[in-house]
Amino acid sequence: MDRKEKLLEIQCPVALVQTVLGGKWKILIMWRLKDGVRRFNELQKSLPSIRQSSLTKELRELEVDGLIRREVYKEVPPKVEYSLTDIGENFLKVILGMGEWGLQYSNFLKS
Repeated sequence: MDRKEKLLEIQCPVALVQTVLGGKWKILIMWRLKDGVRRFNELQKSLPSIRQSSLTKELRELEVDGLIRREVYKEVPPKVEYSLTDIGENFLKVILGMGEWGLQYSNFLKS
């Protein structure tokens, strides 16, 4: 059974989102792609705490799940660019909402 079939078996939409975006860095990777195309090294520099292997793994999963696009250019040295797909861009609304909630929660903690 491939990943898509496994995801289609998940009945709860919230559990589906959690499964697709459950990686530690996935939401931050998508946030970094909000302004357009980025190369691997650009993403890695914008997330200084991430290990190269973790970034590679989460980028692959986001690509398999259809949230990002990976464009490989046949040149030397190899050039690979990442960008959001339409469904990935649609998720930015959710990330913005999470950011707003984060600010509210931060204010709550300070009170």
